[in-house]
Amino acid sequence: MSPSEPPDLSADGFLESLTETSLYSIGAYFCDRHPDLMDDVIAQADAIERLGLSRWAQREEIGVDAAFQTLITGLAVRYFKAVAGGG
Repeated sequence: MSPSEPPDLSADGFLESLTETSLYSIGAYFCDRHPDLMDDVIAQADAIERLGLSRWAQREEIGVDAAFQTLITGLAVRYFKAVAGGG
């Protein structure tokens, strides 16, 4: 699709376009490799959202970069589950 071409907003086209993102791919990969950790990483991302990146990293005694990776992974897993219908 070119930038000037309108997106396909039909149900099938729209849902299909949601799976063509990096966030979806990250979430799918994590869920496939670590299904037992999905709820944990989502809970950690929720905590990061509530406390803030720096405060959460300090509380967990990790670097802000590792906290950011956790946040992105949690968001990706949530996104994947929402699009894929996994809860």
